[in-house]
Amino acid sequence: MVHGTHNALADSRNDDILISINGELFKRNEAKISVFDSGYLVGDGVWEALRLHHGVLVFIDDHFNRLWQSASTIGMSLPFSKQELTDQVWNTLKANNMIDGVHVRIMVTRGIKKTPSQDPRLTISGPNVVIIPEFKTASRESKDKGITLFTSTVRRGSPDYLDPRLNCHSKLHEVQALIQAIEAGADEALMLDVNGFVSTCNATNFFIVRNNEVWTSTSKYCMNGITRAKVIEVCRMNNISCYEKDFSLFDVYGADEAFVTGTFGGLTPVTKIDGRVIGDGNFGKMTRGLSNLYESLIKTTVNNE
Repeated sequence: MVHGTHNALADSRNDDILISINGELFKRNEAKISVFDSGYLVGDGVWEALRLHHGVLVFIDDHFNRLWQSASTIGMSLPFSKQELTDQVWNTLKANNMIDGVHVRIMVTRGIKKTPSQDPRLTISGPNVVIIPEFKTASRESKDKGITLFTSTVRRGSPDYLDPRLNCHSKLHEVQALIQAIEAGADEALMLDVNGFVSTCNATNFFIVRNNEVWTSTSKYCMNGITRAKVIEVCRMNNISCYEKDFSLFDVYGADEAFVTGTFGGLTPVTKIDGRVIGDGNFGKMTRGLSNLYESLIKTTVNNE
């Protein structure tokens, strides 16, 4: 069985979901995109993932700010407003009778190409927008068990050629890192930056706990994670020392705890890295406390809507 931060409980309702493609709804097995789509041809697109909790799309402003920044970064003009995209998302959720426990993936590509090519000038349509909502609840067993990591030789990119903060469809280097980790017997990959300092994992942000201090990498070579930012926020709100800094595997191997963050799984403990047990090899006290604080922040956000 696949084990990792994206483990979800099986839900048969997903067999019959409706998926939105440019505002039109299709059954799951009928939802298709052209082979000339720029996202399929050259990975030319950006994406976001949202969680629906009790009728609220949590942290949607943060996610859409990141989406618009990513689109601007790759020179893609979005011919719709944030409100219009929000309406599309809600139309899709309502069509599926979705209220809670839902993961929403939004993918925006540059559009259809006249012919297979990297050249954006050969795009003959506006952006394609795909919205995939699924009933997805993170496996509590997987969360409690924690995950293991392997440090990949595939590095996080430098901002001058593929900024790690860009949520783009070009994920091959992360896939390569994950494959390397899986072949080494781990669940997911830990990735270093171009200077050899710890950056992120292949799909999540990485934290360690040392002497009651929480450390995460700087934002220079780090994925621009919304959950990462919220964990830093709850640390500061609760007077927990939290530092964004350069640190190496030397610091990681001697850490008291380690955990990763992501929109779907929230906080997930890391029990072993490169075959070395981290701390007591379990769901540590600080990680569990921060997870509770993060979940409380979500509840407060939902209650304030």
